[in-house]
Amino acid sequence: MSLISKKIVERRRLSEIIRKEKDKGKKIVFTNGCFDILHRGHVEYLEYASTLGDILVIGVNSDESVRRLKGKERPINTLADRMYVLAALYMTDFITSFHEDTPYNLIMEIMPHILVKAGDYAPEEVVGKDIVEKNGGKVVIAPYIKGYSTTSIINKMKKGE
Repeated sequence: MSLISKKIVERRRLSEIIRKEKDKGKKIVFTNGCFDILHRGHVEYLEYASTLGDILVIGVNSDESVRRLKGKERPINTLADRMYVLAALYMTDFITSFHEDTPYNLIMEIMPHILVKAGDYAPEEVVGKDIVEKNGGKVVIAPYIKGYSTTSIINKMKKGE
């Protein structure tokens, strides 16, 4: 098993790993998304999130979930491919997938200290905010990196730009 593949873990196993890391006093940071076509905006966002704690956990929407949220032509890349590319990033510690439309249940399972979302979200829109704050954690909105979006990249490709 490669170093990259070791970062990709099943949900059941992730909860166990995170519990052990918390017992060691590690601060857990969680974020989530589709990450369909990885771009600079994603990388800067994840790099920022990784600076907020000791362990960065990324929840990735399943292919079915992406289709429900983004439309039948998405995702462009499969779940396995999206997770592998994210796992290759130095700042990523663990990645798992979720099949629901939101990571609410996953957040409840791992109970991160810090929940991070991109700057295009308002704090009150962040799924799981209630869980994290009720348990003494906090929600952080990352700085918005203008000009980077998967949808705009796909639209450019369709236009042949």
